[in-house]
Amino acid sequence: VRIFTGYRIQHNLSRGPAKGGIRYHPDIDIDEVRALAMWMTWKCALIGIPYGGAKGGVAVDPRLLSRNELERVTRRYASEIMPIIGPEKDIPAPDVGTDAQTMAWMMDEYGKLHGHTPACVTGKPISLEGSYGREAATGRGLVYLYREAAPKLNLGPTDTRVVVQGFGNVGSWAARIMQDLGCTVVGVADVNGAVHSEEGIDAEALHRHIGEGGALEEFEGVDEVSTEEFFGIECEVFIPAALGGMIHRGNADELRCRMLIEGANSPTTPSADDVLEDNGIMVIPDVMANAGGVIVSYFEWVQNLQHFRWEEREVNDRLGTIMRRAFRSVYKRAEDDDVSLRLAAYELGIERVAEAARARGYISA
Repeated sequence: VRIFTGYRIQHNLSRGPAKGGIRYHPDIDIDEVRALAMWMTWKCALIGIPYGGAKGGVAVDPRLLSRNELERVTRRYASEIMPIIGPEKDIPAPDVGTDAQTMAWMMDEYGKLHGHTPACVTGKPISLEGSYGREAATGRGLVYLYREAAPKLNLGPTDTRVVVQGFGNVGSWAARIMQDLGCTVVGVADVNGAVHSEEGIDAEALHRHIGEGGALEEFEGVDEVSTEEFFGIECEVFIPAALGGMIHRGNADELRCRMLIEGANSPTTPSADDVLEDNGIMVIPDVMANAGGVIVSYFEWVQNLQHFRWEEREVNDRLGTIMRRAFRSVYKRAEDDDVSLRLAAYELGIERVAEAARARGYISA
């Protein structure tokens, strides 16, 4: 018998019901969940979707549990937080260590008391009213922002070499879509190692190779490189899509890119930010860059409330519209205030939450 500790934090509900993922990780604690919940508040406000911020998690390593054990943990966690979640209160979604199956268990547990309620969680399987386009949404969002930012640096797809750190869901989709656009992927790293090829790495073939159980360094036509060499690969776009804090003062000066698009949460430390700014690298911050997932989660919620499903093309088009609008507003604020894109993004997000709170009467005008 084992007992696990779980959390669900709702940070701010001024703009709508709470929204945020459920994370399964052995090192999670209440302070991390609090910080991530606050971060979701600013993200949802910045991109203009009607949610407040929340986050949840269970201190467990899902890799050490069987499928049946994971299901029991998930259902018990769902039953404990059930009084504070629901389509009009708080809508969980997948995060690190969780997936569509986790959300299916949570939806089913919620339905035992409330009946069939697909809008109680998002990120569900397609068979349970999940949204088309959800799996690729975060990676696709990164590419939409690249397309908006590239003209600012006089970059075109055929002139763009891409390095991707982290080849999970976000990194692999970003690499594949960038490749479809005409970019060349020249470097990839995952938890096991890093590889480089100046001639280009076929991202689709690499995705299949890893999906079949192959190791990154065993892929044909690539050279294995050290972590230090990986950060120094010359490219136009670097996409950190792994864990937080991977770009820090110790390695930020090694980066040889013109644009950094943050696919992971907090991949760049504040001290590294200063180095990147001094080196003239455009940093597209995580609070905007990786918002594709929560945007399509919002679309899934809307579809569930209507019991009507959109085609994938419509989902992708709507995602692009929101991402482009967010980038343009942040870029304009950065220019007007002569600040970084990160600071401009937080200014806009916090202002919008404060505006909603004032309108509700929570704070004085």
